[in-house]
Amino acid sequence: MSDAQPITGCRPGDIAEHAFVCGDPARVDRITSRWDSRSEVANIREYTIVTGEKNGVALTAASHGIGAPGTAVLVEEMIKLGAKTILRIGNSGGLHPELEVGDLAITTGCVRDDGTSATYVVPEYPAVAHWEVVSALVAEAKSLGARARTGVTWSMDAFYARNAVAGPNGTLISMSVDGYYPSHLEARFRDMQQARILNCEMEAGILLTLGGLFGIRTGAICVVSDKAPWPGPSEIDLDQNMDQCIDIATAAMLSLAQQDPS
Repeated sequence: MSDAQPITGCRPGDIAEHAFVCGDPARVDRITSRWDSRSEVANIREYTIVTGEKNGVALTAASHGIGAPGTAVLVEEMIKLGAKTILRIGNSGGLHPELEVGDLAITTGCVRDDGTSATYVVPEYPAVAHWEVVSALVAEAKSLGARARTGVTWSMDAFYARNAVAGPNGTLISMSVDGYYPSHLEARFRDMQQARILNCEMEAGILLTLGGLFGIRTGAICVVSDKAPWPGPSEIDLDQNMDQCIDIATAAMLSLAQQDPS
């Protein structure tokens, strides 16, 4: 029987205990370009996986594509191959009124509004970032003077239907075809605003849920690439401060690794 994982094809020894995940396969190169050494161990579907070393610490970076289902596949296979700490680096929409484009959002927990985590466990189960990961991210953000805020992340499905766009006279439509935005989705968005949710994205909820279920450390730090509701195409910037986000995540991971028993 093959020892390769069925989707990524990764084998024992391919995945480090300390790992980063991101949506965009191209971001894996951006993350690992800062390392002392690196080698690609998988490149299939949305999954580009690179393992290497920085400052004597073995690291892995892997892409999961968009959404919770593909993220769950990657995270499950990484955990089975020995990952003990997984940190997501990504983009997100800013819901908190004080967040601006380019700010960093550090997730303390998630509203699980995706279908995948509901398959794993009851809705009442909390998706919580590990406190050591949050503490390390906050410390490194402060040391670099970054504009960063901690809070609860709204993790959801259906990119186009769930992304609110500002319409005329305070109305909302979505990014879907013809602005399709049924009333229950608009109500959900308004509820998240009232609940002082920090940011919204699509993958942190399942990552944190699996971390809790399977006993590993997880966390997320995201660039605020646009405001929610979305003002329009000119207001989105997927790149602004991503380098700083990666630097903070890398420094936090190295700090965690140094504290871990060898």
